[in-house]
Amino acid sequence: MSMQAVALVDWGTSNLRVWLVDAAANVLAERQSPEGMGTLSPDRFAGVLESHLAALGADRDMPAVVAGMAGARAGWIEAPYAETPAGLTDLHLKAVSAPGIDRDVRILPGVCQRISGAEDVMRGEETQLLGAVASGLSDALFCLPGTHSKWVSLEAGRISRFTTVMTGELFQLISRQSILRLSIGEDRATADHPAFAQAVEEALGGDFSLTSRLFSIRAQALLSGADEASAASRLSGLLLGAEIAAMRPRLGEGQRVQLIGSGALTELYAAALSLAGVQTVSLDGGELVRKGLFSAAQALFPHRFAEIAP
Repeated sequence: MSMQAVALVDWGTSNLRVWLVDAAANVLAERQSPEGMGTLSPDRFAGVLESHLAALGADRDMPAVVAGMAGARAGWIEAPYAETPAGLTDLHLKAVSAPGIDRDVRILPGVCQRISGAEDVMRGEETQLLGAVASGLSDALFCLPGTHSKWVSLEAGRISRFTTVMTGELFQLISRQSILRLSIGEDRATADHPAFAQAVEEALGGDFSLTSRLFSIRAQALLSGADEASAASRLSGLLLGAEIAAMRPRLGEGQRVQLIGSGALTELYAAALSLAGVQTVSLDGGELVRKGLFSAAQALFPHRFAEIAP
């Protein structure tokens, strides 16, 4: 039977994932839970983690490395941000020991950017990017679709700059609370809808203004009877096209965008980027965060890996 080496913990706002791995990064057991940071007071993190480790049969002396919102100010304990340019393989140097638990638990820091007017923060994504570096992707442009999407430039394994774009949240707000809710209803955007492609191309064109084009969605419904699926797809296309247009200066000639994510939203990004003439590579976010956590664990707890040292 494989020897347990370390516990890897991805602790987000809404969810918790725990993996037990051996010294070769093979997953021996795993658990998922809705006990995210948003549901817990700081004094409950230790008990929640111990309950999951016990259920997985973890050794009493097994150390753990944690990424994500457990290290936020309102989490277990704050793990202060590393600042850009941030070396991803150095993240473990800023890890913080978790309090109130009888095992060695280290929480990795997030990353911040202090450029005036472009201030930004991330917490969790940096560990996925560490996983990408551990996989050999040290120089690349990444897009991590989500409610708040992230665009991250990686140079020689360092986050040189990044931008959070609120496109997902804007779609939710506009489609549910603005006048456009009357045209969109409960429908969702789809990447293969003609209205999506047309809207992306409009947004990528010259002298485009997002705020002056949005009301056309309502007008189309009134004047030509455009249905809710068309309206939802058009809104998504305009927003995503505008986002990609803003990121064009970061795209070198022939550069690919590494997309970290899965599901319908990531499909929309891939389709929009394709319309912009950009090739994409899809990466599995869960696999990357596990690789990143494992890389940090090797640096933090070398004694647990001594048996496979060269």
